[in-house]
Amino acid sequence: MCGIVGHIGPNNSIAVVLEGLKRLEYRGYDSAGVCFKKELGELDLHKKMGKVDNLKEAIAPLEVESHTCIGHTRWATHGEVNDLNAHPHLSDTITIDDDRSISIVHNGIIENHNELRLEIKAAGLKFTSDTDSEVFLGLMVIELLANVSLHDAVINSFKKIRGNSAFVIIMKGSREMLSIKRGAPLVCGVNIGSGEALVSSDPYALVGTADDIIFPEDDVLCSLSVEHEGLIKFYEMDKSESKRYKLKKQEMSLEISDKGDYEHFMLKEIYEQPHLIRALSQYYTLGPGKELLASIINESPKRIHIIACGTAWHAGLVIKNFIEKIARISCVVELASEFRYRDPILFTDEVGLFISQSGETADTLAAQALCKENGLKTFAIVNVEGSTLYRECDYNLLIKAGMEIGVASTKAFTQQALTGFLMTSAMSDTLNADNIAQKFSLLADRIQDLLDNVTNIKEIAEAIYLHKGFIFTGRGREYPIAFEGALKLKEIAYVHAEGYASGELKHGPIALIDDLMVNIALISDELYEKTFSNIEEVKARRGVIVTIGPENDKNAISLSDYYIPLCLEGLEELTPLYMNVATQLLAYYMAKFKGTDIDKPRNLAKSVTVE
Repeated sequence: MCGIVGHIGPNNSIAVVLEGLKRLEYRGYDSAGVCFKKELGELDLHKKMGKVDNLKEAIAPLEVESHTCIGHTRWATHGEVNDLNAHPHLSDTITIDDDRSISIVHNGIIENHNELRLEIKAAGLKFTSDTDSEVFLGLMVIELLANVSLHDAVINSFKKIRGNSAFVIIMKGSREMLSIKRGAPLVCGVNIGSGEALVSSDPYALVGTADDIIFPEDDVLCSLSVEHEGLIKFYEMDKSESKRYKLKKQEMSLEISDKGDYEHFMLKEIYEQPHLIRALSQYYTLGPGKELLASIINESPKRIHIIACGTAWHAGLVIKNFIEKIARISCVVELASEFRYRDPILFTDEVGLFISQSGETADTLAAQALCKENGLKTFAIVNVEGSTLYRECDYNLLIKAGMEIGVASTKAFTQQALTGFLMTSAMSDTLNADNIAQKFSLLADRIQDLLDNVTNIKEIAEAIYLHKGFIFTGRGREYPIAFEGALKLKEIAYVHAEGYASGELKHGPIALIDDLMVNIALISDELYEKTFSNIEEVKARRGVIVTIGPENDKNAISLSDYYIPLCLEGLEELTPLYMNVATQLLAYYMAKFKGTDIDKPRNLAKSVTVE
């Protein structure tokens, strides 16, 4: 979840790393820090609690340059948020000769940090922070005090830790920058022309500097140095040369980092959806994705396990409806964080379908590995080509959402669900390019109309944002949108919100209803009468009703305190995705009225790479 950036080369490494950290701030913004080599090779450490701008302000007066620098923006897992627990960590407070002082940054969790901490303390070393990350630093110091090489110190220390982690290391007496990972994202980059090499937890940090990006596999030691031919070398744990990495050209552009005229990235990404929906249709019916869908037509599993976390799990619920109603294949939707620990019953004639925007979600990757071990074919619906999930699965369906910077996912949810619809159409052999293009175009048009006319939603948001709680309800295909709508509101407005199947209100949640509780009811032609019966139950108990449903609907007009009318005609199974954009906008404007940090909500990070 943390953001890591390392740079080595002729340009000012500090500036490159700070720019990379700013881009990766969506991965964690509890604190930030850099450690760089000064003119004589000494390591200089600077770190500050809070956002990257705090760090920039602290460093600016120094007016220094360096050609080796590592940096980190933190999402806290161990130890409270303060300057001391910020990364990088430096060994100058531990007994070690000055010529071999080392600094590290870390993304992940060291699961056996408590037992290793005892071992390090027994060796006479002292800790200066509460983080698990400093345990790796302590292990390396012990190795270096035993006069082993830097490579051996990294490898031997890495072998002792358990859990998913990525590290980047620099040492005063070395011309190298080393990195290694297991189960956590790590990418290297080079620009041969300018003589620069980089390493990061996210390819986005390398845009504009690296021409080529390299994805090393687990347990591969990466050595970055201007003295290496090609600027980077890879080694196995026995120090032999490694070929376990994937090289690709950099395809991202810096345009994605520009909010344009939008106040927030989240709003920009909501407004990108019509264009992305049309582009997705073309990619899979006229472009490179056509061949992939053609190969999926022959897949007819007995059952599909859809496995994901958070918003991706909600997209999985939408996809389950597609698969069971269209392809008539049995389908279960699982939370990745629970799936791997409950000893699931799996058969080789089943398929695991994994959904992740980043392709680096730790729980989802662990679930995929479990399915693979049990002989299942594995499919990924993923946004990041070259990510760990992308590399590990048998089939990869890219959602083509582009970079999503807002921590609360919007456009990725829509693209995930629609990609699942395309996969379902292929599996059921009902894929027709013209029909798909028409359906997607209609959905895009309706969403665009909604985006062009948001005054009503803004006014409703202003009227209700101070209420005490919010219950989102839906039935049938709208039921998953109740979950997703509630999650968006919780994430960015910091209010209590829950999603329920409408028919479940009377089985407990209706006890919460009073004149300060808002029911945001999602209505379509599916189970229409029963859904309005549930609304009447809330109305009878003085609950505030916000209806999102068919335009010109007499029941909605008479029963609702507030009404968001939508033209649902012709959308059929894609209706939930249209309604979801209305909930995205409602959450956005409520959060804006509350004055929260919409793009970087508290306690959250974009990519959850730890369990």
